[in-house]
Amino acid sequence: MISPYADGVLALLVGYLFGSVPFGVILTRAAGTQDLRSIGSGSIGATNVLRTGRKGLAAATLLGDALKGTLAVIIAGYFGGPDAAMLAALGAFLGHLFPVWLKFRGGKGVAVYIGVLIGLFWPAAIVFCVIWLTTAIVTRYSSLSALVASIVTPIFLWWFGHLALASLFAVLTLLMFYMHRENIRRLQAGTEGKIGAK
Repeated sequence: MISPYADGVLALLVGYLFGSVPFGVILTRAAGTQDLRSIGSGSIGATNVLRTGRKGLAAATLLGDALKGTLAVIIAGYFGGPDAAMLAALGAFLGHLFPVWLKFRGGKGVAVYIGVLIGLFWPAAIVFCVIWLTTAIVTRYSSLSALVASIVTPIFLWWFGHLALASLFAVLTLLMFYMHRENIRRLQAGTEGKIGAK
C-alpha cells in the first residue's frame, strides 16, 4: 500500500510534468516562427505568442496551457482525492513557471492558474476571467488584469468557505506576482505595453 506521503509526492510530480509541457514553444516551432524565447518578454505563454502576429497560435497556446492544468488536477483527484488534486495543481503551476525541459525558464502562469481553477472549483475560474476581462477593457494592460484577478481569487475562495483552496491560490498568486515583477516595474514606470499596442 502506498503511503499518503508517497501519494502526495506522486501527485506533485505528475502535476509538474503536465505543467512543464511548453505548448507555446512547441506550437510556434511547428509553425516555423522564430524562437518564442527570443522575442518580446521571452516568456513561453500565450501573450508572448501573440507577439508573433499569429492569433490562432496564441489561442491554441492559451487553451493548451489551461488544459494541462485542468487535466493534471482531474487525474490526480480521481486517483488520490482532493488533497492530491491540490498538490497536482501546485505541481502544474510550478512546472509551467520552471519547466525542466527549458532550463527552468517558463511562462508567467496565467493560463495554468485558470486551468487548475477549472479543475478545482470552476466558479472561481469564471470570476477570474470576468475580472481579467473587465480590468483589461478598462486599462488595456494584460499583466495588470492578471494580477488583479489573482488577488481576488483567493478572497473569493475564502468567502465561499474553501479555506484550503484559498490558501493554495494565495501561494499561486504570490508566485504569479514574482513572475510578473518586471511587468510591475514597467507598470509603475508607465512603460508597460498595452493590449493591441504596436
